[in-house]
Amino acid sequence: MARMSDSSTGPQRPRVVVLGGGSGDPAAPADADAAQADAAEEAAASVGQPAKVMRIGTMIKQLLDEVRSAPLDEAARARLAEVHERSLHELEDGLSPELIEELHRITLPFADEQTPSDAELRIAQAQLVGWLEGLFHGIQTALVAQQMAAQAQLTQMRRALPGGHGPGGPAGPGGVPGHPTPDQTPGQYL
Repeated sequence: MARMSDSSTGPQRPRVVVLGGGSGDPAAPADADAAQADAAEEAAASVGQPAKVMRIGTMIKQLLDEVRSAPLDEAARARLAEVHERSLHELEDGLSPELIEELHRITLPFADEQTPSDAELRIAQAQLVGWLEGLFHGIQTALVAQQMAAQAQLTQMRRALPGGHGPGGPAGPGGVPGHPTPDQTPGQYL
């Protein structure tokens, strides 16, 4: 799995280059594989700071569990509403503009003049937890698609190798043509 960093240089991940399609011709375009790789790369790039998004998501889920387990007084509700708003702003730092726009479309602000009720807070927290879980599932799906595209590319590259030059060819893995490997000797000598 590719290692991602929180640095401003962005995520560091290997590049997947798709050389050919499924037609057997290594120069043929691989539209399906390329589309999968592009979708995976786009999804992975949409979260610029995955560790930060994961931390905030975990915190929000814990807060939701707390809200469900005990009734909150007015001060606690006001505090939770403030934490919810700050969490939304912090999430924006780790997301792409498209995801920020989506987050703004689905979240509704609390009324400024009054403290939200327990039910309002539970709904807002549950909605945010659900959106984040969907985001994480989307990233996992994109990574699986990227791995499948890389595996398909590797398989195509192996098939495109000339006969006898792949692993297990006439010389065997890592062997020299014309010279048997140690386990291929004619037998023991006395």
